[in-house]
Amino acid sequence: MVLKTIGWLIQFVIMINLLMPIIFYVFYKFLRTGKRKAPPLSAEADYAIIVTAYEDVTMLPAVVNSLLSLHYQRYLIYVVADNCDISSLHFNSERVILLRPEKVLAGNVRSHFYAIERFQRAHDRLTIIDSDNLVHPDYLKALDLYFALGFDSVQGVRMPKNMNTMYAALDAARDLYYHFYDGKVLFSLGASATLAGSGMAFKVALYKQIFSKSDVQGAGFDKVLQYGILRLNQRIAFAEEAIVWDEKTAKTDQLVKQRARWINTWFKYVRYSWKLMLLSVSNWSRNQFLFGLVLMRPPLFIFLGLALLCFLVNVILQHWWTATAFAVGFLLFVAAFLIALKEGNADRRIYVALKAVPNFIFYQLKALLLARKANKVSVATKHDYHQKQ
Repeated sequence: MVLKTIGWLIQFVIMINLLMPIIFYVFYKFLRTGKRKAPPLSAEADYAIIVTAYEDVTMLPAVVNSLLSLHYQRYLIYVVADNCDISSLHFNSERVILLRPEKVLAGNVRSHFYAIERFQRAHDRLTIIDSDNLVHPDYLKALDLYFALGFDSVQGVRMPKNMNTMYAALDAARDLYYHFYDGKVLFSLGASATLAGSGMAFKVALYKQIFSKSDVQGAGFDKVLQYGILRLNQRIAFAEEAIVWDEKTAKTDQLVKQRARWINTWFKYVRYSWKLMLLSVSNWSRNQFLFGLVLMRPPLFIFLGLALLCFLVNVILQHWWTATAFAVGFLLFVAAFLIALKEGNADRRIYVALKAVPNFIFYQLKALLLARKANKVSVATKHDYHQKQ
């Protein structure tokens, strides 16, 4: 009886994950609140732009040039080149502060605080940019609109910088799905957008408050950061006008190592989902409940694989109603995924790449086997800009 109850509970959780995006979409279409108008901006804020690099500086000149082209005046760029050879880096701008830590930091939060402790002035806000990102010239202006509405943390949109291989296009498809449901839709429903690791901004005081007593090692600093913000019952705004172009994983070895770190991170921090949902009860907080519900969701290939397994088991046991429910749930998830691609104006190459989804899942299964030792295998994704697979 106990095993049967556990089995039904597992199936119920998997079914929730299958149906969640389409349910959210229905509420988004019919019950979303109107967009608030930001008050007039009296003056520019002062931004610290932190760019972190680990072992590889190949793309840093392009990143910095992109940042120097921002349509904004009050900002400084702090480039933290951790365990890097910086002899080739020469930035002819007083806005750029190049920092090379004396000891290897091998961690995002450590690199961020290395920069914070060396701020040239008391910045109001900081924004985090990866060493392979490019930014829209109006990136900071777009962030300003949401800070003016009273938010202390804002997540922008990471658009694909490259789709030169089938895997890069599928990586871009995944991003469009998460940007739409975990960003735009979730925020429109009165909850918080999930953080994406870069293209995000915070009031300096809030960032320091969240990490002042913790040293996060390995991947997943954004998971700890968003949990800290949600514990305070603050909302993370989603700024779809704040655009960052991100390098997509083009090769299979990059994909496996990157996904291994991400899978490891989900298992490590999934407990935050239950904590937030429990907090939501005492605080009567839609923000915390919906966000906790989203955090509970495993990586897509895991829960889709489990859903397929549940369908097959129910067919074998001749539980036809349950098997039918999973078949319908799977079709509704596929529909929700295609809606996200349509809403994100997906490039034609993304639709063409969908035929390679089984290959993509295969390499994520390989990543699952590496997940336990992911942070020992690799610390950061290294991109190859020339070779194709």
